[in-house]
Amino acid sequence: MFVVGLTGGIGSGKSTVADLFAAEGVPLVDTDLIAHRITAPHGIAMPLIAAEFGEAFVAADSSLDRARMRTLVFSDEGARKRLENITHPLIRAETEREQREARGPYVIVVVPLLVESGTWKTRVNRVLTVDCSVETQISRVMRRNAFSREQVLAIIARQATREARLAAADDVVDNDNTSLDALTSQVGVLHRMYLSLAVV
Repeated sequence: MFVVGLTGGIGSGKSTVADLFAAEGVPLVDTDLIAHRITAPHGIAMPLIAAEFGEAFVAADSSLDRARMRTLVFSDEGARKRLENITHPLIRAETEREQREARGPYVIVVVPLLVESGTWKTRVNRVLTVDCSVETQISRVMRRNAFSREQVLAIIARQATREARLAAADDVVDNDNTSLDALTSQVGVLHRMYLSLAVV
């Protein structure tokens, strides 16, 4: 099946763009949702995380204590790699399963860290980047998550740069102070192009 990898920095509007494709009948595979599912109560990653990091990182409901883990991996690069060694293979396996089961002319795989992962580019037919300015990212995330400016900047600093995401892109959606109608129009153009590419 023809696969489009959808990416963008935090606060870029990936979810909004993905929902617009879904409204066109395109199946979505969201790696963030998969990551949350495998670390939810009794998720398949939780026994491995508990064994690697200890029960202190398991919440009372048997899910991942996200706040505690976030604090650890932001301050300890080794811990971040250990967590990724557990979660990334599981996310990849679930992503591939959902792709196989998807029904439609093509599938959108939402991958926030597509550029950072290094391998995703070879696993999709097209890379679609949702782009906006860093200031727009900051204001959106501060408003949405009630984070401080410093917290948002720290997250952005750990992601690929805007320039790197644009360099990796085959296609770009401009979502910098863009109206929903304009965003919908951009998605419509891309949808028609992907339909034509998918049947070649």
